[in-house]
Amino acid sequence: MLTFQDVSFQYKTEDSPLINHLSFSINKGEFVSIIGPSGCGKSTIFRLVNGLLKSAGGEIFVDKTNIKSQKHYCGYMPQQDMLFPWRSVAENVRLPLEIQGDLSNPEMDLRANQALIAVGLEEWGEKSPQELSGGMRQRAAFARTLLTGSDLLLLDEPFSALDYLTRLTMREWLLKQWEQERKTVLFITHDVEEALFLSNRILVAQNAPITHLQSFDVPSGYPRSMQTLQQPEMFALKEQLISMLRRDKL
Repeated sequence: MLTFQDVSFQYKTEDSPLINHLSFSINKGEFVSIIGPSGCGKSTIFRLVNGLLKSAGGEIFVDKTNIKSQKHYCGYMPQQDMLFPWRSVAENVRLPLEIQGDLSNPEMDLRANQALIAVGLEEWGEKSPQELSGGMRQRAAFARTLLTGSDLLLLDEPFSALDYLTRLTMREWLLKQWEQERKTVLFITHDVEEALFLSNRILVAQNAPITHLQSFDVPSGYPRSMQTLQQPEMFALKEQLISMLRRDKL
């Protein structure tokens, strides 16, 4: 679904590249998390995929086609929910459909309502974003991301601003959504447990600049619960990943 082929990138204000000849692939239907030290370039990878940044070299393919010749090929959910306060929840959710411009207003309203039903917010469409809790706002943002119609979703630390108990609830909710939709998800997190709970595979960015991502298969199938994290093989991988990240800070 997604392929980086020898991709490099350097910010103009920096003396050296942040990403240097990076190659990796994500298979269709996978849920893959990227973990690594703060500032190492994880979010930059997302911005290269969605076209907010242009690579200095190499090629990026989505579904075997170079992104330079595509539109609407991925959905992107940043750390903040980015809901516009002057729009209702439903109006925020339908925004990708307005940008695409292919549907009538009644059709957009119907699709937005269906997306709200899918995330359990069917009674909140006419509310203002300020009336929603943090977890509800993130669900609304996820519904908006789904309405891009893309099979590839980029989720950049979507739960980082939530309290611990809400984060646990949102992890379980997101996993159910993925099991139903089977979209291809690339997920950035600083939380090793979160990555283990959600992912088929975890990619670790260890070096600066990022020249490769070390891949680890998560040794548990689906469905999962919080007890899954207590399995010996899951606990062992957790300790290995934490050890790798700690070495990066030494």
